[in-house]
Amino acid sequence: MEYRIEHDSMGEVKVPSDALWGAQTQRSFENFKIGEEKMPKEIIHAFGLLKGAAALANRALVPKRMSDEKSAAIVKAAERVASGALDASFPLAVWQTGSGTQSNMNANEVIANYAARNLGVTLHPNDDVNMSQSSNDTFPTAMHLAAVIAVKERLLPAIDEAIRVLCRLEQENEGFVKSARTHLQDAVPIAFSQEIYGWRGLLCEAKAMIENSLAPLSSLAIGATAVGTGLNAPKGFGDAVAKILSEKAGHPFVSAENKFHALSSKDAFVFSHGALKALAANLLKLANDIRWLASGPRVGLGEISIPENEPGSSIMPGKVNPTQCEALTMVAVQVMGNDTAIGVAASQGNFQLNVFMPVIAYNYLQSVKLLADGLTSFVKNCLVGVVANREKMKENLDRSLMLVTALNPHIGYENAARVAKKAYAENLSLKEACLALGYLTKEEFDAVFHPETMV
Repeated sequence: MEYRIEHDSMGEVKVPSDALWGAQTQRSFENFKIGEEKMPKEIIHAFGLLKGAAALANRALVPKRMSDEKSAAIVKAAERVASGALDASFPLAVWQTGSGTQSNMNANEVIANYAARNLGVTLHPNDDVNMSQSSNDTFPTAMHLAAVIAVKERLLPAIDEAIRVLCRLEQENEGFVKSARTHLQDAVPIAFSQEIYGWRGLLCEAKAMIENSLAPLSSLAIGATAVGTGLNAPKGFGDAVAKILSEKAGHPFVSAENKFHALSSKDAFVFSHGALKALAANLLKLANDIRWLASGPRVGLGEISIPENEPGSSIMPGKVNPTQCEALTMVAVQVMGNDTAIGVAASQGNFQLNVFMPVIAYNYLQSVKLLADGLTSFVKNCLVGVVANREKMKENLDRSLMLVTALNPHIGYENAARVAKKAYAENLSLKEACLALGYLTKEEFDAVFHPETMV
């Protein structure tokens, strides 16, 4: 491999000759060979948006320091970063400095070198590309940008599609009565459409929680520079950058009012990821409900059928498993684990800066991606193909002893309990048991016992 010599404040560094990064990126690449987790591409692309916006703000606020030529070059190079065209130039690990300084410098160096090689404009990574900024306010800003964009453009559409499918299933099964279950035991009747409506509520409520959590994430640290005082940034810089970012990203962002809080606290991520965890918990419940109802095909509940996507066993011929349900439940478990990591990391805001930011960003964005992809796969390969086995539902409903609840107003709770116990012990119908005990006549029983009215 051929190398070139780059330098930073610590001296000279050998960098691969074809690499767009510089000395500080190379140092980090060599010093943090930990794991295989790389800085998420969403963070890199957010840095592209941010650096372009910062250049435009600097041109407007400090024109003596930021010329039209330099600003235009930074914007053009930053657009390449934001588009993903230069992803290969960002090799750094998540496990680096907790402030994300090296990833900020990675962006600065790539933009400067791209401008020199492709635009003929000489830029200094610190003095020009990083003008009016610090890693301490750019990395949290990039985190917030990436989080909001990922949720709005990736996760929320996946939730909406799942809700649409559930609405269709509700309509198709409107009013068909089946047995409900509580504690995994038989309960009073429910319409299958009502059960599906409950599933839809899982997604609608979680979506509302996630949307409500985006407001704190839309408040940006930019303009705080190193410790929250705004040192070396012109007045109004944070507001100007936030306005430009709102236009470029297509989502509203504001400059954080309390910059000291913006640097030292990551409570916005704790709050928002809590909503993601709520979605994960609801999806786990939904997936479990569906695989329970689809259990069988002959010795399970068997009240619904789901698509048969692949063979389920290497030894049992013809076996088919609820694999999409299993995948979604594993996604949910991973998101719950990520929530613990984010909560612990967010508690480490010592003095003026939280230094666990890369791991917070990595886990948050992984949760968004897993939830979006997992839900999309589940809807496409399972939920759309759910079909009610109405004969089995009716069979189970007719055998349910909890239909006896309809008799409570007429014979009382204790007598109704005696009916249920006699029916169970002697393998009788509820009607046979009730008549045998002499609580109602045949005509009286028929007049009051209508399971379809119990929903």
